[in-house]
Amino acid sequence: MTALLDAPLAFVDVETTGGHPLYHRIIEIGVVLAQGEKIEESWTTLVNPGTWLPPTIQRLTGIDPGSLADAPPFRAIADELATRLEGRLFIAHNARFDYGFVRNELKRAGHAFDARLACTVKLSRRFYPEMAHHNLDALIAHHELACAARHRALPDAMALWQFWRVLRASWPPARLEAALAEVTRRTPIPPQLPPELADELPQGAGVYRFYGEGDAPLYVGKAKNLRERVLAHWGGAPRSLKARRLSTQTTRVEWTETAGELGAMLLEARCVRESLPVYNRRLRGGGEALSWQFEDDAATPRLVSLDDGWPAGDCFGIYRTTREATSALEHLAREHGLCARVLGLEGGEGSCFAYQLQRCRGACVGAESPQRHLARSKLAFAPQRLKPWPYEGAVAVHERAFGGFEQWHVIDGWRYLGTVTRHEGVEDLPPEPELAVQGPAVGFDVDVYRALTGFLAARPRGVVPWPPRA
Repeated sequence: MTALLDAPLAFVDVETTGGHPLYHRIIEIGVVLAQGEKIEESWTTLVNPGTWLPPTIQRLTGIDPGSLADAPPFRAIADELATRLEGRLFIAHNARFDYGFVRNELKRAGHAFDARLACTVKLSRRFYPEMAHHNLDALIAHHELACAARHRALPDAMALWQFWRVLRASWPPARLEAALAEVTRRTPIPPQLPPELADELPQGAGVYRFYGEGDAPLYVGKAKNLRERVLAHWGGAPRSLKARRLSTQTTRVEWTETAGELGAMLLEARCVRESLPVYNRRLRGGGEALSWQFEDDAATPRLVSLDDGWPAGDCFGIYRTTREATSALEHLAREHGLCARVLGLEGGEGSCFAYQLQRCRGACVGAESPQRHLARSKLAFAPQRLKPWPYEGAVAVHERAFGGFEQWHVIDGWRYLGTVTRHEGVEDLPPEPELAVQGPAVGFDVDVYRALTGFLAARPRGVVPWPPRA
């Protein structure tokens, strides 16, 4: 047998008050210690979390506040648990979840915990790709594993031990060893960064920030999975000069979790605009935002500021300066035979200069009706038409992450006003979204506009009026 197959093992399962190791607490832990084919010890205990136990968790686990009243706090079992886990391969289902809770609880109790991880979800996907699902219920059903009580720590940990035995009995040791080496491999962290960074990075959506010498902002990025995205910057050989510089210049990494992808997009645009990182070139929103507005009763467009609220009528294009907007209008006039005088690009009376060159259809001299010229102007601008605000007033887009983390992103006229956040089971955060929006209102931002229009077109659900109606 080879090294990892013969290593001391700890099959671990935890039940918690919620889904986030920073905000929630362990209420039960089960550990099965094994080596080779033999169980050395099984151990479990309830844990008093010292905080509210959500009804959803009570229904899921069957654990109620009364059963936790006399249970020890985590600090009281920390030494015993750390001793049991020391030097063992940490095996769990969705291992980052259980490991994150154990590591954070031990850290609060004064223990620095670091273990090599093996995730049974990854092992199941690798060896049984024909299975439609790889959650623990699916594994129990597919492999006919015994589990005395689902969503209780020790029975779930015992089910993982049985799955481990199925793997050992079903696959050649060399193939198992290779798979374990792959799923337990750690991405190398640049030497100037703390080695525990990989374990601290969460797996949810959010925004990450790289800082360099003197805490200078280097880069801001968004991610569906913060851990995977950040570590991807250092996985393998850097493919560009920018990647190599980021790897060598980053001295600190900071991140903010969001409840979903929209929250990450909005926060990324805001962070880039506020800190102007060196290596972000695309998202540099802010500044003046102008657009050409065509009203139905006027052939001449008006240049309007989008910061003054979303205008009525059809608007086309987003420009930073009057010069940029005028240049775009001149280009379309030349390309589509529009009248520069009617568009307000030329002064005086009589025909425009383009009409004299037979490049205008004569709207300036009555040869083309104002209505037809207006229609052709809008058609020429059609690819740049801005989406009208589809709601009567402000709305909030709701996102919910695993574990009860919720956010309401408040938007009015495509302007992002701020976000209300709630963590289920955390009493010191606002329990309802009716409270004031957290975050200053900002003017129109082209990056926010693009993020919102794309997101809402793909996922129109989850939009509610703001403030919420009684």
